[in-house]
Amino acid sequence: MSLVKVNELLQHATEHHYGVAAINTVNYETISCAIAAAEAERVPVIIQFFPGLDKYIPLKHISYMAKDLANKATVPVAVHLDHSASYEIAVSGIRDGFPSVMVDGSALPYEKNIEVTKAVVETASIFDVDVEAELGHVGNAQNLDDLTNTDHFTNVDKAVEFVERTGCGSLAIAVGNAHGNYIQKPNLDFDRIKEIRRAVSIPLVMHGCSGIPDEQMQEAVNLGMSKFNIATEYFTAMYRSMEQGMEATGHDGNGLKMLFISRKGMIDFVAGKMRLLNPNKFSL
Repeated sequence: MSLVKVNELLQHATEHHYGVAAINTVNYETISCAIAAAEAERVPVIIQFFPGLDKYIPLKHISYMAKDLANKATVPVAVHLDHSASYEIAVSGIRDGFPSVMVDGSALPYEKNIEVTKAVVETASIFDVDVEAELGHVGNAQNLDDLTNTDHFTNVDKAVEFVERTGCGSLAIAVGNAHGNYIQKPNLDFDRIKEIRRAVSIPLVMHGCSGIPDEQMQEAVNLGMSKFNIATEYFTAMYRSMEQGMEATGHDGNGLKMLFISRKGMIDFVAGKMRLLNPNKFSL
């Protein structure tokens, strides 16, 4: 089934009432394990990369590797550049082969966010690249104000105007979610999700899914959210798998062995998230 467009995948998820796990990756192992989990569960997956990690691996290398592995997969796989903080970063992702990019102007004033997002959409359209945008402030999970201050949350009326004026293909919203490890249990604003879902036609995206309680994640799926970004927990799963492997082998110094040993724990973690995001048991 190979490489597919992000927006096509998310539209399908919206219509069939499941959530797509969008897994942040950084190397071959993180990409291939996420795809292996999707193949085991018979559901689509989105492979994504945070551009701030380009000092570890260049954008063009990760996009090529992800697309190559996607084209060999037995389930639909989409490839996406996460959290581009400027027009220039988003366009560098387009230049380096990402079929989908996010432009995150959420820290900018509303009108400037519209301006930057619209500019990315116009450039991306020339190359048939999908664009995700963000409205509201999905902040730091260690900052209590980011979790509880509704002034940071996405305004429904502004969401309608933002989508109309920018032409973005999907929209990340702020509803009590945040990035990183949560300082306290998050409580998603389900009424706001319902209102935004009714008001806009494009797929909705949940950032900061590492640490949101399972029942809240499933409720967000049932309310019509389609893309769920997972990074922190996945990298923790990778670390724990390696740690357990070292303990099992007596710290024998064989780093290559750790790469093989860690795969099962990483695949199992992603597969579990996929089952969680699939409460209605969709299968390819």
